Amino acid sequence: MSAHVVVIGSINVDFVVLADRLPRPGETVLGGQFATHDGGKGANQAVAAARGGARVSMIGAVGNDAHGERAIAALSTEGIDTSRIRTLDTASTGVALVAIGPRGENQIVVAPGANAMLELDDEDRALIGSADAILTNHEIPATASIDALRVAHRDGVTAILNPAPARALSAEILSLGPILTPNEHELVVAIGNDVTAAALDELAARHSGPIIVTQGPAGALLVDGQRRERFEGRIPSSLVDTTGAGDTFCGVLAVWLAEGRSLDESIIAANAAGAISVSAAGAREGMPTREALEAFLGSR
Repeated sequence: MSAHVVVIGSINVDFVVLADRLPRPGETVLGGQFATHDGGKGANQAVAAARGGARVSMIGAVGNDAHGERAIAALSTEGIDTSRIRTLDTASTGVALVAIGPRGENQIVVAPGANAMLELDDEDRALIGSADAILTNHEIPATASIDALRVAHRDGVTAILNPAPARALSAEILSLGPILTPNEHELVVAIGNDVTAAALDELAARHSGPIIVTQGPAGALLVDGQRRERFEGRIPSSLVDTTGAGDTFCGVLAVWLAEGRSLDESIIAANAAGAISVSAAGAREGMPTREALEAFLGSR
């Protein structure tokens, strides 16, 4: 049976505009192309893990609206277990407004909606405790992500926290020792130090688990105890949209670790998947299947 990954996170619908350039504050830029895509960091990570070959369960919340129906249907189409997704009458489905510039760079504003009301129950905790790996992020309440990390720590389940969007990391999270996957901005916010190298040193001194700093095409930097190692990035065949590249990295990292692969092997695969994912517009459109990823890895 495939390795089991449980994702506890956000589910959104993305409204995306491709523009010749991103606007400055107070400026309107005309001439963009509009599209609607399925999104949310948690849901994106779940899709990346499912395409990566895992059996995936999603824990999250949507509103009782057309966007929520669309979001659940999209996850089900990927073979993801959606039975632990709540449909709430008291909130709308989360939405993200995404502007994408000519080099794939983006600006994103999120209205969390139902995501902000997610609370775990005993059935969720039992599912988390039975997983081979779990993955959570900061687009849901801190109480929910910490609850998931506590269960994983108690039951010996591999846990990954993608600390995005950026916010300070509590002492409790650091004591639970999840694998952290911040980018450089999330790193400095997590520790409250604007100097990247100093922030990494401080976080490493306070955290009881591995830290993987993702750096886009530059690759990733692993800090694990006294060990520091850089993993080279992969050059994408084309760069259309970087939205979802970090989610792809996290989802594939979770799959490889759930299968019992080493952390090094998992980072190499995650780097490759992230590079492949930027070749299409939308957070999920470029995410590779397991077969495509293995072919890419084998060709290098």
